[in-house]
Amino acid sequence: MSSNNYYDVTAWPVGNPSEDVGEVINSIIADIKARQNNSDVDDGGKPGAVIYLPPGDYRLRTQVVIDVSFLRIQGSGHGFTSSSIRFNVPDDEWPGLHELWPGGSRILVDIPVSKAGEASQGAAFFVHRDGSPRISSVEFSNFCIDGLHFTPDGSGLPAENTYVNGKTGIHVASANDSFRINGMGFVYLENALTIHNADALSIHDNFIAECGNCIELRGWGQASKITDNLIGAGFKGHSIFAENHGGLLITANNVFPRGASSVHLVGVTRSSVTNNRLHSFYPGMVILEANSSENLVATNHFLRDHEPWTPFLGVDNGLDDVYGLLCVSGNNNSVVANHFSHILDSQSIRPAGATPVIIRLLAGNGNFVSNNHVVALDVDSASSDSCFAAQVDALLTTAASHSVDVAAAVVAPESVRNTILDSGTAAQVIADRAVNAVRATPAIGS
Repeated sequence: MSSNNYYDVTAWPVGNPSEDVGEVINSIIADIKARQNNSDVDDGGKPGAVIYLPPGDYRLRTQVVIDVSFLRIQGSGHGFTSSSIRFNVPDDEWPGLHELWPGGSRILVDIPVSKAGEASQGAAFFVHRDGSPRISSVEFSNFCIDGLHFTPDGSGLPAENTYVNGKTGIHVASANDSFRINGMGFVYLENALTIHNADALSIHDNFIAECGNCIELRGWGQASKITDNLIGAGFKGHSIFAENHGGLLITANNVFPRGASSVHLVGVTRSSVTNNRLHSFYPGMVILEANSSENLVATNHFLRDHEPWTPFLGVDNGLDDVYGLLCVSGNNNSVVANHFSHILDSQSIRPAGATPVIIRLLAGNGNFVSNNHVVALDVDSASSDSCFAAQVDALLTTAASHSVDVAAAVVAPESVRNTILDSGTAAQVIADRAVNAVRATPAIGS
C-alpha cells in the first residue's frame, strides 16, 4: 500500500531537484503542513513524512527551512570521498582519477553567503520552530552534504585548504527533542553540524571530515550522544564541541587529526568521554573548561604526532607542547585508564627545550587521575605529497631512537585536593604533595 506521506524529490511536481532541491523540499514541507493541519485526529493527526533523495547530485540554492516534527530526510548513500586530497593533486593528474567529487545521494550547497550575515544563513538545512512542544524527531539519514569549495581567508594558504566558506550543513536553532543524524556524509563545510538546545540527540555512524568544525552542540542540552562517528575538523575548528551539557555520551568515535581540538567541553557536567580513538597533530586534544565537573574520561587512546602531509606543513593550532594533551578545569572529574602515545621529533618541541605535558589540571579540585599509560618517543619526522601514504606510514612506524622526557601529569597551584595514582613516575608528576595525593608509578630499578 502506497502512502501520501512518502515523497521522492525526483517525482515531486514543483521545482527541479537537480537545479534547486531546496525549493523542492520546501514545497514538500508546505504540502505536509497543509495536509496534516489537525493536531488531534483519532489520537494522532500529524504523523510527519519521509522525503527521499535517490542517488544523484542535487544542487541546493534555496535554504531548506524545517518547522515540522516527525520528518525524515533520507538518501541511499553517504557518498563521502576526500575533496582535500583531490584539490591538492596537481590539475594535470585529475583526468586519471576515478572520480572527482563526492557521490551517493549528494546535496551540493550553493547558497550565496554573506560574510556579514548570521552563520545560520549559510546553512543548507535550517531547523527552527517556536512554541510548545519543542520540535521533535527530525531525522537526517544516509546522504551527503557537500560544501563544494573553500574560499581565501588572507592566510596565504591555497583557498581549498582554508576550511572557510560560510556554509553549514545542518543548523538547528531552536530547542529540540530526539533528533537523529545517522549515516550521513559531510564534507567541505565550514560548519557541518551546529545544534542548539538539544535533548536526547543522537549523532551516530556519520562520516564528518574536511569541515572547519564538525560537531558543535551550542546553548545547553542533556542526555545526548555522539557515537561511532568518523570525524576530522580543520586546524581552526573543533571536531567535537559541547557547551553547558549534562549527561552527554561521547563514545567509540574515531577522531582524525588536524582539528584544533578533538573534544572540547565547556561547562559540561556528569558526562562521559570513553573508548574513543583520538589523533591530533597539536596539543590541546581534549579540553574540559569552565568548571566542567564530574565527568568520566576513560579508556581513550590519544595519539599526538607530526603533520606528515606537505600542503599543511607549518600549520598548527597555536598551542605549545607545555599546554598538555588533556587539560582539565573543573571539579571531581575522573581520568582513568587512558593510553597516551606522544610520538614527536624532539627538535620540533615548542618552546625549544621544554618538557611536553600530557595531563594538565589547570583549576578545580577533587579530580581523580589513575592508571594512565604514557608512551613518549623521539622519531625522525618525515613528510610526503601523498596524504594517504604519509599518514599510514606515520601510524605504522613504531621504531624510535629513544624515549623523550615528558611531564605525565602537571597540577597547577589553582587545582587542589586531587588524587593522582599510577599515571607517571615521581619525576613525571609535578604537583604540590601537601595539597594533592600522589602515588607515583614505580620507576625501573627503583
